Amino acid sequence: MASQAIPKILVTGKNGQVGFELQRSLAVLGEVIAVDREECDLSNPEAIRELVQRVRPDIIVNPAAHTAVDKAESEVELATALNATAPLVFAEEAAKIGALLVHYSTDYVFDGCKDGWYSETDTPNPQSVYGKTKLAGELAVAAANPRHLIFRTSWVFGAHGSNFLKTMLRLMQQRNALNVVADQFGAPTSASLLADVTAQIIAQYLRCANQAGFAYGTYHLVAGGETSWHGYASLVNDIAALQGYTLKIARHDIKAIPSSDYPVPAPRPANSRLDTQKIQTAFGLSLPMWQAGVHQVMTLLKQG
Repeated sequence: MASQAIPKILVTGKNGQVGFELQRSLAVLGEVIAVDREECDLSNPEAIRELVQRVRPDIIVNPAAHTAVDKAESEVELATALNATAPLVFAEEAAKIGALLVHYSTDYVFDGCKDGWYSETDTPNPQSVYGKTKLAGELAVAAANPRHLIFRTSWVFGAHGSNFLKTMLRLMQQRNALNVVADQFGAPTSASLLADVTAQIIAQYLRCANQAGFAYGTYHLVAGGETSWHGYASLVNDIAALQGYTLKIARHDIKAIPSSDYPVPAPRPANSRLDTQKIQTAFGLSLPMWQAGVHQVMTLLKQG
């Protein structure tokens, strides 16, 4: 890392769910320079190179991605540019200046067919354009810059941006019944948890006397526990009722359906359960259960 009193931290996707929270969590660690697509078009490699060379950050944190999973099936070129090429360029430019690159990936790199929890040593087998381009980004980052952290996560939600939780909350106030998939399993993970853990690990990096020996690599980073989309929606309903929302449905009005009843362009992994033992051990972390994040975000939404 470059020698200076106050580290520079470049954050992409500042208006996304995770990018929004990172600006808060990283502000205590250094000077945060946050950009969005208006300030740097990540589909343009030269724009990325110019940005990094101009800012010369000590740390690059890249949550920006093409995350519209179904759209990616028909937007292969754009998904590849944002999910595979952009991370490669960031990694190359970070390597030139000795910067750490923190990059986020996804449960979609797996096919979801495993029984039990996926570890970092399991072989990826993505089934969608989104998953394939995200895996390509992982491989590019790892090859181009040894100073990298890749955090695979799942089912991200937050008070800022669009997500399943907010969609369910809105529909529960509009509809008399809901059908929700019950045969896909994972851990809903709040953007604030991702941002806070990222900040904790970057703080350890900045304190590290021997940064060459830091625990770089790929880690699974999700909240504790597991649920289905149906179980997730049911908790949202329970909390909304307690918080005094005027709902048109109760828990029993949320029908559990198989994913085959809800066809979508991109296949979803049936099993998105990610084992987090590696990250907890490497950095001395204890990750909260997924329900805590749902309660936290719904409280923030209720407060407006």
